[in-house]
Amino acid sequence: MTNRFQVLITIILILNVLSLRNDVFSHSQGTSSVLKSEETDTAPRATIADVSWIAGHWQGEMFGGLAEEIWSPPVGGTMMGMYKLVRDGKVVFYELMIIAQDSNGLVLKLKHFNADLTAWEEKTETVDFPLIKHTSSEAIFDGLTFRMIDDETMQVLLRMEQRDGDTQEMEFIYRRVGDENEN
Repeated sequence: MTNRFQVLITIILILNVLSLRNDVFSHSQGTSSVLKSEETDTAPRATIADVSWIAGHWQGEMFGGLAEEIWSPPVGGTMMGMYKLVRDGKVVFYELMIIAQDSNGLVLKLKHFNADLTAWEEKTETVDFPLIKHTSSEAIFDGLTFRMIDDETMQVLLRMEQRDGDTQEMEFIYRRVGDENEN
């Protein structure tokens, strides 16, 4: 009787795990724009030129404020990016970012800073998003996707872990900002 009970409990646990896995799988399939690295076999062969279309000055509304993201064109095998969130006329936080080649392929690395430039991460730490897939208008990093909708619109999808441990996918729409110095 004890052995049957243990087998029954084991089967119930396996069914629960499979059920949870199906929920996670269907969520990730329903929002396949933000992949996890374990969902792909290998890093794609890519150069910085393959993601150069991200370059530009972008703005959009997010997190209850105005977000500004500026990406340089590729120089020296890297792209440099800056992000700023302004809410109620005050800077909430900054991010400094690079897209560069490492031993496994392209990776987007970033650091967060408070408005006074105190860092969120330790001095030697970065938040890393390895590139796992790309097309001529899409760069899918592990947990972060850039998608060019048209010449003036870029969609950014971000998988964020919440304080309660749940994961949420967030969508941000950026519009290209024209150069004020253009005639």
